[in-house]
Amino acid sequence: MPAYALNFYSPIVEQQLRSQRKTATIRLGDKSRKYQKGMIVSVLVGARFGTRQHVFDAVIDKVEVKRLDELSPREIEHDNPEIRRVDDMATWLGQLYNRDVTPDETVTVIRFSAIKPSLGLF
Repeated sequence: MPAYALNFYSPIVEQQLRSQRKTATIRLGDKSRKYQKGMIVSVLVGARFGTRQHVFDAVIDKVEVKRLDELSPREIEHDNPEIRRVDDMATWLGQLYNRDVTPDETVTVIRFSAIKPSLGLF
């Protein structure tokens, strides 16, 4: 089992992950030391400080640090398929982090791909 995890606390996100409509996460701050391209991580959902459920393992494809207002609509859509605009993303992140988020804040875009389980054919 991977030593690192991408934890998701919102129940809305769980279905997006399971349907593979969510292929990135945008996190506040610079997370480039914690997450690096090529890492294998467990993708987990569940309440903060509570029981989590394993959704799938994933490989990190890309880690990019930038300002929130530098995000493209496509980058935002990979995080949340329902959002395209920076202002809406700031509102969404504010709800997740329980604080005001401004467009000039540093964020880390972490792109990931699910690893399908082996079929055991070998």
